[in-house]
Amino acid sequence: MKALIYCRVSTKKETQESSLERQEIELVNLAESHGFEVYKVIKDQASGYDLDRPGVFEILDLIKESEIEAIFIQDETRIGRGNAKIALIHCLLKENVKIISLSHSGELHLSESDSMVINIVSMVEEYQRKLHNLKIKRGMKRAVEKGYRPYKNLKNKGNLEGRERIEVPIEEIIRLRKNDLTFSEIAATLRGFGYNISKATVHRRYQEYVNNQNEEETSEY
Repeated sequence: MKALIYCRVSTKKETQESSLERQEIELVNLAESHGFEVYKVIKDQASGYDLDRPGVFEILDLIKESEIEAIFIQDETRIGRGNAKIALIHCLLKENVKIISLSHSGELHLSESDSMVINIVSMVEEYQRKLHNLKIKRGMKRAVEKGYRPYKNLKNKGNLEGRERIEVPIEEIIRLRKNDLTFSEIAATLRGFGYNISKATVHRRYQEYVNNQNEEETSEY
């Protein structure tokens, strides 16, 4: 089981360095005591009200790409304060990442008001996702009525002795990604249309597309 360690202090003063080091030592010990492998230690020196923190973006990238199961923090204020805290906790819980707090000696316990806000946000997102999926299904239905056959995209090609490459509609992955769906949500959406695809495969195909685009742009210069 892989976990991240997140340490934060509010200012960039040199005197705060010792606090970051202390947090790291305590949280590494806590992670090991819970049976987790520390994948990376991430540190920020910024206000908890500020979402624009390098460590925050690194965390969000890693939990989508590296099968992170938990994040260890000193207490909930280390994640953030005010609306920033709620937003980040929601992002972590949505990705099924456990938030383990030193102050609680276990999983983070949210206040009743914080839990209520996060539940409301989750409910709104769920209905937005349902509406989005319904629009996709209506579009697919119209396409099929006009002669489109999705099963033709499922034919495997290449080396018959090697691992089969799952064929996926890359245009649909790109479009869904532009609509801010996570790789997990994209995979779930495509499975609804009969594509036997995992989050990892969606992420790999999307990265292949991005890399190809970058190569084409470079070759133009």
